[in-house]
Amino acid sequence: MSRSTPLAKRILWGLLIGVVAAIATLVIGRFHPATLAWMQRVSTAVFDPFGQIFLRMLFFVVIPLVFTSLASGVTQLGRLDRLGPLAGRTFFLFFLNMAIAVVIGLVMMNTVEPGHHLGEQARTQLMTEYGGAADQLIAKEARQPGMSLAVLVEMFMPRNLFGAVTGASRDALGDVLPLILFAILVGAAATQLPEKERKRVQQALDTVSDLMTKIVGFALELAPYAVPAMIYSVIVKVGVDVLLALSVFVVGCTLALALHLFGTMSLWVRYLAGRSPVAYFRQIRSLLIAAFSTSSSSACLPASLAVAHDELKLAPSTAGFVLPLGATMNMSGTALFEGCVVLFIAQAFGVELSLTHQVILMLLSVLSAVAVAGIPGGSLPMIAGLLATFGVPPEGLGIIIGVDRILDMVRTTVNVGSDIVTATVVDHQLRERFAEPA
Repeated sequence: MSRSTPLAKRILWGLLIGVVAAIATLVIGRFHPATLAWMQRVSTAVFDPFGQIFLRMLFFVVIPLVFTSLASGVTQLGRLDRLGPLAGRTFFLFFLNMAIAVVIGLVMMNTVEPGHHLGEQARTQLMTEYGGAADQLIAKEARQPGMSLAVLVEMFMPRNLFGAVTGASRDALGDVLPLILFAILVGAAATQLPEKERKRVQQALDTVSDLMTKIVGFALELAPYAVPAMIYSVIVKVGVDVLLALSVFVVGCTLALALHLFGTMSLWVRYLAGRSPVAYFRQIRSLLIAAFSTSSSSACLPASLAVAHDELKLAPSTAGFVLPLGATMNMSGTALFEGCVVLFIAQAFGVELSLTHQVILMLLSVLSAVAVAGIPGGSLPMIAGLLATFGVPPEGLGIIIGVDRILDMVRTTVNVGSDIVTATVVDHQLRERFAEPA
């Protein structure tokens, strides 16, 4: 397929080719087991290492990308005490929007449990294929003491920050919990600097973040070839059970995203903005189509501003503040997706996350979503860090990497839709607050 073909289409074609080839191999294997055994060995010797090249490029950027993106996001807020009611309402609604989205996703995952559609034999085989990393992480999870204040302090504030972040004492990725807290502290400290110095800090953080994003772009160029290799290897070794689990995950995640956009956001439009949801979504229809097509919140910003001005008649000052900030911070679809992926892969590997862990996962999904670059595939390094944090092999990303492009379009639509709804709500509330008395 020509390189001029859009990347998303090439990845989806690669996924289809890998699935069809794997199913054909399994069918042949029923009549000629030696062929299946030989292709399993080829997968271990060739396809798995090639897939690891793609995954390791993503793992390379986890630590610097999480730190610089989140620290820059906090730094760019500037002195919030000077921004007044506009900033206060905006950031509160951003957090509330993402938190509700994650809760919807986690409820869906706990109800449908797509990862449990893997049979016990398939799960055992999947764990074996990842070199025993899953067994070690599950055993580590079992040895951990019950959740308490002391445990939470140790999780977020270890004695050796760099040792915890780099994973110096284990074979997995480092723990992103202390990294996230440290990034927030650095960003908060930067907001207290004089304006000129604050901008220099933000520029330095943005430069490193852009560099790491370029590396993610390099990795995504390998995706059309790595995706079929990884999905082929998983299916011929584990069986078609993984396809059933993956299909249930895609359908469930899509429904959760649609519920948030057309359910939660409709309630916001009706009761917080005083508008008809049906008429409202008709007005922003072109914007949602653009978001679905581009898979990029940043690329949709000009369209968002145009819709806010021409269709919704929002105050330029409100739209000009909320929408650019939302394009980089208000990632409700991404937050929902990250929580769903972590739970799905945890279920697939048999790692059970308690209610307390899921509450922490909700908060971390919101924070890490803020740090996600507004480009296709930008959430993958963040998800890898979250997987390692909750004792789930980050290599499990290989299971969902092929369908990520499908869900990326859906969650970007939710991100952009949530941005414009938030701007509408803020505009309505400010107009009410500062309206002249009759």
